[in-house]
Amino acid sequence: MNLHDWIDELCDALDLDAEIDEGLVLDMTRVVAHGVERPAAPISAYLLGLAAGSKGLLAKPEEIEALVEKTVALAEGWDRPGGAEQDTEDEAEELEESEVDEEE
Repeated sequence: MNLHDWIDELCDALDLDAEIDEGLVLDMTRVVAHGVERPAAPISAYLLGLAAGSKGLLAKPEEIEALVEKTVALAEGWDRPGGAEQDTEDEAEELEESEVDEEE
């Protein structure tokens, strides 16, 4: 099963007839995770879905893109707390390496 299969199955399970731009959502959650903090990413995706649904935007991709742009702009300008460190590429590589080590 891959991401597209998962999305199709989840849409069926949730009785949704929707096409999504998963790249757009993944990019948005990446920016939020790195600009705000990791737990903010799924919460932001959920809130984006609520906003799109409440506005009846399932068939209006350009308006969903506008909501994503607002979310990304907010995350990019977010002032992280003084003690919070931004994720770095080195940390991401370390995480990937540790995941590979766990699989072996």
